[in-house]
Amino acid sequence: MKQFLQFLLKALALLLLVMVLLDVLYTAIYLQSHSRTKIDYLYNSKDKNFDVVFLGSSRVNNHLVPKIFNNNGYKTFNFGMTRSRLEESALMLQLMVERNYKIKNLILQVDLNINTNDHSEAIRSLFMPYLHQSETIRNYYKNIPEYNQLLYIPFYRYMHYDTKIGFREMYFSLIHKRTNNLENYGFHPLTKDERPMVAADLSKYYPKKNIGYEQIKTICKKNNINLIAITTPMCMSIINREYFNHIRSVYPEIHNFENAVTDDNYFATCGHMNEKGAIAFTKVIFNAFFKAKSNP
Repeated sequence: MKQFLQFLLKALALLLLVMVLLDVLYTAIYLQSHSRTKIDYLYNSKDKNFDVVFLGSSRVNNHLVPKIFNNNGYKTFNFGMTRSRLEESALMLQLMVERNYKIKNLILQVDLNINTNDHSEAIRSLFMPYLHQSETIRNYYKNIPEYNQLLYIPFYRYMHYDTKIGFREMYFSLIHKRTNNLENYGFHPLTKDERPMVAADLSKYYPKKNIGYEQIKTICKKNNINLIAITTPMCMSIINREYFNHIRSVYPEIHNFENAVTDDNYFATCGHMNEKGAIAFTKVIFNAFFKAKSNP
């Protein structure tokens, strides 16, 4: 029995050592990665200057074209991420400030994402490689239920989020295999149109005060960033279009642009525009808030 216990203790000690070494290895690789996701690009950069930054979900990632701004004399980047919610957008903005980004204007999508204070597990996972290095990330997540396990158990966060930051992603980060996330200044166009389009149903959506949005407003005010909060277009056949008017009853400062593009030819799905629609919509946004600094 004594020999068995000694063997068990040695095995546990060896397992713990392996977990520590793997944790150190994975983290070191992610700390030199800057070409896979917008979060690793953000975390592993600093001292950037932008006239305009876009933040939001796929309804920013697929809808706003930085090149249109850049061609008019503005340095711009689209940090929108598919499945991201306002909780993640707020943390991204905090990291930009931590990384000494200088941002003059923030265009923030606030529409479907305002109906919940929940998070995106897929996007949250992408912050986890930097949990030990970043006090900002630790403070942001210190109240989530699994925080202690993620912080104190070696390698746990990489196992817990294996599909997003596990071996496959670590290996691609190691060999610097690029994705298309950073192409087109962060804009990802949708090129396939769903036909017939399925009408989106907003009848179960209820705009409410949003913690992430409130955090973003506070950060912008503190750092002299001009915040432009907007709604973005959906096809005209959606159910309960009144949802967008209810947003303004909660946050009157949000600019309504859900009707800026209405032709179905500009939509890939009912909730997302195709590339033609994105170009048309971006021009509307630019003309509403900006003027050309130089000729395209």
